[in-house]
Amino acid sequence: MSRPQDDQEVYYRGIPTIPYDLLKELLIAFVVSGVVIIALALALSSPDAPPLTIQAWAQADPVDFVTTATSELAGTSFSSAYGPPYTDGSDSIQAIGPIAPQAWAGNAVHLDTAKDFVLGPLATAAVGNTDLASALTTYGSADDPTRQGWLDAYTTALADATAQNGAVAVAPGNYGPVPVLMANLLGVARSGGLDGLLLASGQFYATNYTGPLLFMGDGGYLAGLAEDQHLLGSQWGMMNETGSYPGQEWLWLYSMWYQLPPYNTAPNADLLVVLTMFVLTLLLALVPYIPILRDIPRWVPIHRLIWRNYYRWRRAHPESASN
Repeated sequence: MSRPQDDQEVYYRGIPTIPYDLLKELLIAFVVSGVVIIALALALSSPDAPPLTIQAWAQADPVDFVTTATSELAGTSFSSAYGPPYTDGSDSIQAIGPIAPQAWAGNAVHLDTAKDFVLGPLATAAVGNTDLASALTTYGSADDPTRQGWLDAYTTALADATAQNGAVAVAPGNYGPVPVLMANLLGVARSGGLDGLLLASGQFYATNYTGPLLFMGDGGYLAGLAEDQHLLGSQWGMMNETGSYPGQEWLWLYSMWYQLPPYNTAPNADLLVVLTMFVLTLLLALVPYIPILRDIPRWVPIHRLIWRNYYRWRRAHPESASN
């Protein structure tokens, strides 16, 4: 009866083998990787930038804050007409022929910028504030043309507005209760209250930052900070950390397309990039079945370079080829 060792020697006869200590290799790999990771973390760690808040925005640029809030109230902001998944608008729906996944998903958030960003928070802040409560009543009881007239006039005046002692000053005009609403909203924002009001969800953990991000994204303050920190899409921002530090390098293939025509000027660039990556991924998965493409490894024998020791051994021991 043969021993298992003998059977193993027969099975591996003619196959070159070398002693291999798996535990030793794992320990070496662990130590080397740890040293490299720690060294890179010390040299290239991301800066610990403080979180951006609506409070910081309102304190740093009150005119931009009030201008943005007025556009939210008037329904003319970018978010108010964005479309799915935020609103029923259509300004930002991306489609290629019949392919329109954004429209298929529909309006999941049901955002009302006037109510969610301005009137709702002000209604909460109006408790004990008779002037604000009166302004909200006046605004709510006015008809649409009257409200639109106030908002149009105030929006025009904001182009020449100035910040004075934390308040926004505009030229005299017929703005109805809008200045009172905006002054109170600015006060709530500067105190930090608006951050909390826009995060309030009725749940124990407030982790949905969609509202504050959309509100800040409609203004110029956030975009300016993003440009300063090299985070815009045109600056490869998808794969950058704050200050253009190395970030998610595996996203380079996605970010690259946004820098190339026609992607960098197309209105449906996001969908174009997604479909491009889908096609490339599908091609990669189907390489074994695609003629010519599947033969490239044979024509470009990189594997022989990787397995050069094995092929060198085969040339030195041609008799083993028949074993």
